[in-house]
Amino acid sequence: MKTFVIGDIHGGLKAIPQVFKKANVSEEDTLIFLGDYVDGWSESAQVIQYLIELAKNQRCIFIKGNHDIWCEDWLRTGKGEPVWLAHGGEETRQSYDSFSEKEKQEHLAFFQQTKPYYIDAKNRLFIHAGFTSMHGVEKETFKLNYHFDRTLWETALATDKNLPKDSALYPERFTHYSEIYIGHTPTIRYNSLEPMNAINVWNIDTGAAFTGPLTIMDIDTKEFWQSDPVKSLYPEEKGRN
Repeated sequence: MKTFVIGDIHGGLKAIPQVFKKANVSEEDTLIFLGDYVDGWSESAQVIQYLIELAKNQRCIFIKGNHDIWCEDWLRTGKGEPVWLAHGGEETRQSYDSFSEKEKQEHLAFFQQTKPYYIDAKNRLFIHAGFTSMHGVEKETFKLNYHFDRTLWETALATDKNLPKDSALYPERFTHYSEIYIGHTPTIRYNSLEPMNAINVWNIDTGAAFTGPLTIMDIDTKEFWQSDPVKSLYPEEKGRN
């Protein structure tokens, strides 16, 4: 039994079976998804349907991303926020054209059941974006930070990797967890198509919404596998470029 973490998918359904095959994922494995399942490529609704079916046969943990919040709101109210529609939401809305109202309600239930974060038995934290509380994720007062914060990653990048964890200069919010896994901020912003590590934080969002691949990582060995650049799987589309 292995545990894998999967980065932001953004409607790129074709990339999922690619990475599962490369990583030799079996039904005995645990899959932890870091959120942002929708918005970008044309198969957002199909991604959600795929994940619903996948979870029937193996253990899956679904974290909620900021794009998932927007899609959930639309499925619940029928009203799409302008910021959502401008950042992949219109493509997501179109992907639902062939789905029945019953299916949309099933997808709404999926989003409602996603987790703000997950902490495993080895004190590893999985969260879409981040948190700001120096006392840990459980003490966060502004809960939207779970889905939108970038300061966790920025602070990790700016922290000297050789700084001892017991140093007074070591950022306290990183001391509560053995490791932290995030998505949300594409590594392609830092000219990397691969997962990035800064102190005890692993960023698994390798830019599948834009020009990068989808990534899956074995959290114990840190071995990772990647799809083709997702834009190459949807050559007639622009994604979120």
